[in-house]
Amino acid sequence: MSRPSHSAPKATPIPFLTLPNWIKAAAHCGFNIQPVFREHGIDTDLIHLETTTISPSQLQQVMAACVARAKNHHYPFVLGETFAFDYMPDIGTFLTTSSTLRETLRVFDWVRELINPALRVRLEERGDEAWLLLEFDGAENAPPPYFTETTFASIYKFGRTLLGERAVFGRLCLQHATPPYAAEYTRYFGIDVRFGQPQQALVFDRGLLDLPLEGAFPALHRQAEYRVQRQLTALPKPAAPGGIVALIEQTFAARPELLGQGIERMAEALGLHVRTLQRRLQEDGQGYAEIQGRARFHKAADWLQDGELSIEAISEDLGFSDRRSFTRAFTRWAGISPSSFRKKPRKL
Repeated sequence: MSRPSHSAPKATPIPFLTLPNWIKAAAHCGFNIQPVFREHGIDTDLIHLETTTISPSQLQQVMAACVARAKNHHYPFVLGETFAFDYMPDIGTFLTTSSTLRETLRVFDWVRELINPALRVRLEERGDEAWLLLEFDGAENAPPPYFTETTFASIYKFGRTLLGERAVFGRLCLQHATPPYAAEYTRYFGIDVRFGQPQQALVFDRGLLDLPLEGAFPALHRQAEYRVQRQLTALPKPAAPGGIVALIEQTFAARPELLGQGIERMAEALGLHVRTLQRRLQEDGQGYAEIQGRARFHKAADWLQDGELSIEAISEDLGFSDRRSFTRAFTRWAGISPSSFRKKPRKL
């Protein structure tokens, strides 16, 4: 009797929307990445980039090959520094029009959905310090240090872009041991870098979170967020483990009547005590009113574009006291009135 075979479970493929960024970083590092992709069987079809995936093992092999080929640069840092949301420019618009760094944290949820479902970046506020923590789901899924380096390099790059001369960060904490190329860290980050730490985090003055950003453009910021959400809905992607924010958003989508009600009703719908829900939101650095306002805007925009409901009906369904209140709120969100928004041609 033959023994049954027990094959190892296949790792979930990762979306490879960042492919153009890898090509750009390779050029900056002085080598052609095409042979690397060919050697490791990477599909380079930019026409259908939204469906391109790569296995975790392929990704690690490609990264190692790029590091070996790079000339005079550490490839992960260059990949992070040159990273841009090429395939989703609305995310770039969302970032550059944010009013504060705290507002930009929403992008990490989108990165988790689009780029790496195992990656999680979250904020912890500890006294006078802000800790931007980098975590990977499951110790067995934690990638080599190269991917940690790329992620922090990208975060650091965007922080400098948004804050300008005020971008003074405190230290970088990393779990891996000091690598032979530790001097590259000093050269790139220019701050205190500590290896062998219990957590991975970029640590900085908490006050930076709420400094007004010069590029703030609230109306365009909300419009960019709306467009990103619409595109996220349309993109094929693996399901990512959802946190409390994703759970609330899903509940709003399934039960629109909650959009005009308080946190108590949401807690009841989720089977949680109100204080438990508030604590979990605080742990994620989110406020219920902010999430609810975002969801109300998205639903209002959808209903306005569908054209089936009157503005008065939309106002009532979203819990506003009257059309005038809804018009003021929507104009604040989108930069234009509901009636003007309804007249615009649908682009998505």
